[in-house]
Amino acid sequence: MRIESSPVYLDTSALAKLYVQETDSDELDSALVGRHDLFISELTLTELTSALARRIREGVIEAAAGRSIYQQVFRDIQAGEYRLLDLTSATHREAERLLLTIGRHAPIRAADSLHLATAALAEVRALITYDRPMHVVASALGSFDVLPQPIPP
Repeated sequence: MRIESSPVYLDTSALAKLYVQETDSDELDSALVGRHDLFISELTLTELTSALARRIREGVIEAAAGRSIYQQVFRDIQAGEYRLLDLTSATHREAERLLLTIGRHAPIRAADSLHLATAALAEVRALITYDRPMHVVASALGSFDVLPQPIPP
């Protein structure tokens, strides 16, 4: 994967690949090495925590491993690996606008609209998502380079 635009927003599906070995994890990690323009949101952290809790419940990872991943993400934020964006009232209003405009034509989840609004208000140029519905809606917006390309059905 080649990322030419800057800055870059990582949604939860992308951030998870950097901490839990999944398909495309190595490719994404390689594409992001040395970058200092990566944005994530408070929503990304909450969704990642939810995904870790689900994997613990399902027995995919041990509880200690889940806690370790969670702590590592925060260490990486403190080390400046990511810029953490808050969800403000402006973010919510932009997400609601997206729900009422794009949501009329394509299915968009509330959390996805919050990711898109956060990225738009931060004026990012690239959005990385491995979530197909999010990819479709983000691509339809035309505001970002949406990666990776293409997302298989």
